[in-house]
Amino acid sequence: MATTNLLVSEKLTRLGTETAFEVLARADALSREGKDIINLGIGQPDFKTPGHVVEAAIKAMHDGHHGYTPAPGILELREAVAADIYARRNAVVSPDNILIVPGGKPTMFFSILMFGEPGREIMYPNPGFPIYESMINFTGAKAVPIPLVEEKDFSFDADDVLSKITPATSLIILNSPANPTGGAVPAQEIDKLVAGLAEHPHVTIMSDEIYSRLCYDDAPHVTLLGRPEIADRLIVLDGWSKTYAMTGWRLGYSVWPASLIEMATRLCVNNHSCVNAPTQFAGMAALEGPQDCVDEMLAAFNERKQVIVDGLNALPGVSCRKPGGAFYAFPNIKNTGMDARTLQNRLLEEVGIATVAGTSFGSYGEGYIRFSYANSTENIKRALERMDHFLAEQST
Repeated sequence: MATTNLLVSEKLTRLGTETAFEVLARADALSREGKDIINLGIGQPDFKTPGHVVEAAIKAMHDGHHGYTPAPGILELREAVAADIYARRNAVVSPDNILIVPGGKPTMFFSILMFGEPGREIMYPNPGFPIYESMINFTGAKAVPIPLVEEKDFSFDADDVLSKITPATSLIILNSPANPTGGAVPAQEIDKLVAGLAEHPHVTIMSDEIYSRLCYDDAPHVTLLGRPEIADRLIVLDGWSKTYAMTGWRLGYSVWPASLIEMATRLCVNNHSCVNAPTQFAGMAALEGPQDCVDEMLAAFNERKQVIVDGLNALPGVSCRKPGGAFYAFPNIKNTGMDARTLQNRLLEEVGIATVAGTSFGSYGEGYIRFSYANSTENIKRALERMDHFLAEQST
């Protein structure tokens, strides 16, 4: 048989992946072998999509909404997003500056494609969502980490961020509350960063606010919307996946400045044409319908947060800061005597607990491991008991 020598583009070799999905696949394989696996690895709510949201999609299909929609999304949905932004963030956004996209990643993809190329620098949170660094590397730009450190509850120092800006800096990516740390950036640091960006008018900001509704009382969400100083160079990412337990629906939105919206729309046309129509009607129902489903989910996460943080802090060699939002705990495991990837693998293979090593989220994640508490309190307690036995055996 002839040897195939395909001319695949070199830049594709620079694409990374999400270890969480690799862990999920291995956890599923072990489950099929009959092993009892407690999954604290995957970052998706363990709740069902609210019934009225599901019914809205079904009704849309029965009503004949089977065709293409405008590439930016159905106008009524973009109007609903604008109304929700005003109600929850006190910011005025035109529906004409909103794109409806299939999940959160297209906004990351489009933003980094726009501003990344050889010779450019893009700043991103580390540890942070792995697709940021993956896409930066794909474009050939230099990935400049913004360290999120435990001593600051995994926030950043605005002065440090500003000091790293160079004439080559094209984009700064922010994420608060954050994956994987659960850290939330305080208002004073956001204010300081926005004020300092006045000295760097060439820099665009992409603010990933996908966990904006999943904040706890002591760390209210701080949005970058509604700040006129940066309105002409701000991209905001949000969506329905986490807030309404709609990860599999693939529905997100982004807010773009007037100078970029046409370019972003062209990327939609070239990439996915449009989001499927019934899902957009479901998105309208989610925003305009009862919100008790969100409140109940947040209350459950808040309760689980306390259980897992207290439990982790009681384990030998482990310490854990209290997350300010999302549904992740990011404990320090340096005193266990294992690096992050070793502990991740041993917990899964030997103890039956799926987690994700901190290094899956960047080099600054070494010494940490991510737990998703989007699982029942009972399962969290079972996992903590297993870890306690396992770590105790390692120290004897």
